[in-house]
Parts: sequence; structure tokens; C-alpha cells
Amino acid sequence: MDSKHPIAARNLNHWFGTGEARKQALFDINLEVELGSLTVLVGPSGSGKTTLLTLLGCLREVQDGSVDLLGHELHGASGALLTALRRRLGFVFQAHNLHNSLTARQNVVMGLQVHGNLPAEQADAAASHLLGLVGLGDRLDYLPANLSGGQKQRVAVARALVGNPDIIFADEPTAALDRVTSANVVALIKRLGRERGTTTVMVTHDNRILDQADRIVTLEEGRIVKSIDANA
Repeated sequence: MDSKHPIAARNLNHWFGTGEARKQALFDINLEVELGSLTVLVGPSGSGKTTLLTLLGCLREVQDGSVDLLGHELHGASGALLTALRRRLGFVFQAHNLHNSLTARQNVVMGLQVHGNLPAEQADAAASHLLGLVGLGDRLDYLPANLSGGQKQRVAVARALVGNPDIIFADEPTAALDRVTSANVVALIKRLGRERGTTTVMVTHDNRILDQADRIVTLEEGRIVKSIDANA
């Protein structure tokens, strides 16, 4: 990996199933993601967007081809290396995956636990700060049952960001958010990219946020058919 590209996929192929049921999901994917950028993956359902995201984020085993993530090859990587790399990543999924028995702040604090034993006061302060940035400063001690769907998703975004990850992988993070909140969440992610060098890869069907992307990559039937540099 060169210093400009924390993610690089080369000749990446992927299959699901075995035997006669085996079906190829990705075909010869070549993609470089620039440091600090917001790269958005778009395309119809079933085009391979989420499969690609999970391969780049070491959530799925690389079968064929190469993925270089933060200077480490994922094809054939050990479990220990994959675990270490995941600690440097933040994940946001359409399903917010919050713990129902924990408050918003406690859910965000959980995002810090993979980084070691941070003093409780410091962890609470960091979680409160991030929740304030996503517009939930007045909901710190609310349980998920008392939050709307959009508010739960903003808690999930704060949890992904609180550990100051090198890379954020987001799958439909704005699906449950209104237009203004969607724009604010994506703007926050972009600002972190500028200020901290945080790189983001996002799958979305939300055309409202495409104008904030640095690059828009279109997939169809498991292939990249278009890649547009919005800054060119």
C-alpha cells in the first residue's frame, strides 16, 4: 500500500455456495481508495456492493485476488491480523445493532472497548462529545426503546466514530434518516476525513448524499461499470 491508498483491491473475485450451487458475486474488481476520501458504492440490489464492502472491511474471507488494507494483505491473512485490523476500523450498518439494555452513551462507550481500558470518565466524555456532534446531546441517557429509528442510527454512527478509526465502512447508514439528518451525518464523516484523515467507504441507495461523495463507484452484476471522481 502506498500512503495515498489505505485500501486497494486488485483482480478481486468472490463466489457464494459450493458445487452446482456455486455462483460468482464479484468479477475482477480493481479499486483504489484515497486517504481521507468518501467513496460511495452504488448500484441496484444484488450488484455486489455489500459483498465488496465486507471483503474490504475484513468481515469476509478473500477467496481470489488481493485486498491491501492499511498496508496488509488480506488474502490468506491470519485470524490475529484480521482482529488487529478490525480494531482500526469503524462499522455502521443499516441495522443499528444497539444493546437495548444500555443507554445511548453506554452504547457509544462500547465502541471504545476494543481500544483497551480507557478511564471511564474519559470514555464517557468522548461518547458524550460524539453524540452531541450527531445531534443527540439531549439523549445521552435514553435507552434505545425510547429513541426513534433515526436516533438509533445516529447512536450507531457515533459508536463507529468514537474510536477515531482509520477507516469507516458504512452500509446504508442514512436509510432510516430524514434528509437533514442524512446530510449532517455524511457531512460529519467528511469533516473527519479532512481533519483526521479518516477514509470512508459507503454503500448507499440514497441519492440525496451523492453530492458529498469524493468518488462514486457504480456496480452492476458484480462488476465495476463506472467510477467517477467528483473532485476532478
